[in-house]
Amino acid sequence: MADVLILRERSAGECRVAATPETVRRLRARGLNVRLEQGAGLAAGFADADYADAGAQLVESGAGLGGGVDAVLCVNPPAAEVLDQLKPGALVAGLLAPYGAAAMVEQLQARRVSALALELLPRISRAQSMDVLSSQANIAGYKAVLLAAAALDRYVPMLMTAAGTIQPARALILGAGVAGLQALATARRLGAVVYVSDVRPAAKEQVESLGGRFLAPPEQEERPAESGGYAKAASEAFLAAQRQQLAEQLALADMVICTAQVPGRRAPRLISEEMLAGMRPGSVVVDLAVAQGGNCAGTVCGQTVERHGVLLIGGDGLPSSVANHASALYARNLAALVEHLLGEGGFQLDELITQEDPIVAGCLLTHAGACRFPDLVSGAN
Repeated sequence: MADVLILRERSAGECRVAATPETVRRLRARGLNVRLEQGAGLAAGFADADYADAGAQLVESGAGLGGGVDAVLCVNPPAAEVLDQLKPGALVAGLLAPYGAAAMVEQLQARRVSALALELLPRISRAQSMDVLSSQANIAGYKAVLLAAAALDRYVPMLMTAAGTIQPARALILGAGVAGLQALATARRLGAVVYVSDVRPAAKEQVESLGGRFLAPPEQEERPAESGGYAKAASEAFLAAQRQQLAEQLALADMVICTAQVPGRRAPRLISEEMLAGMRPGSVVVDLAVAQGGNCAGTVCGQTVERHGVLLIGGDGLPSSVANHASALYARNLAALVEHLLGEGGFQLDELITQEDPIVAGCLLTHAGACRFPDLVSGAN
């Protein structure tokens, strides 16, 4: 019977956990022993006693935490001292931030630990139940609109009062991926009139199905498309034309949600200082791409700053601010992945590799002492 360890997250501001009492029961039903570091779920609203009732074995923090386990489930990369305790052939699964993570990958290779980086999970139908980026981006898009609405100096919905009619707020969303579409749906529920800009013409149908108004991308000979469910990087000429198109829309917007990102690369700069200067004082920009360099000039990770009278909210780590539901969804994604990896005798990575399983092939970062994505890790992607 394989042993699985659930770690308490140690990154600053991280409140999520990789398993909940619900998924502990699910893993136990598949024949796994589940060890849980004490206090792992407290920040997300899950008590140790609830985990124990679900069948988890509570273990103390400290030396030897990772010794003897067959798998470690985490949100962020485990600490180096935990990785050093893992036995050869052990499995680590989580958001491992593989882009440029040469030091961590070297350690995984030296320990001959197999690592599944969930950022690399292919966006195919079979993997939808395991797609942590989508489940967490959904939450980020939702929370971004709430932050914008709370900071805005106007009502969001239209109100008809004895003192006259208040017009609804105008929201502009940059990027119609998972986060952008959830931001659209949330802003619509609050009563805003919502415009959405995306480099992919194919996003028009999705935007309009949610009640948004799609801003068609500029006419160019070569338009950006998508690959594996992610937007491809657009050319600089296309982005320049898009920025020119956006300037007029930004001047009319009350709140702007920026979600445009390309995995492993710097986020495209869509809002310049000049464009900010043209916005209405009191309007709000929430930048979900701030950790990747930001879609908007002047945003700062985790901070709210003012530029040209516009409030800029650096929306980094928003899923962690909704830690209970973020953890519930993340843990279900991980449980689905673990179930996919299990065979009659425990984890069957070698068999799945032999079968060229697309899920494992897409996100298996290291295995048997080798890195399977050297260009990505070296930053040459």
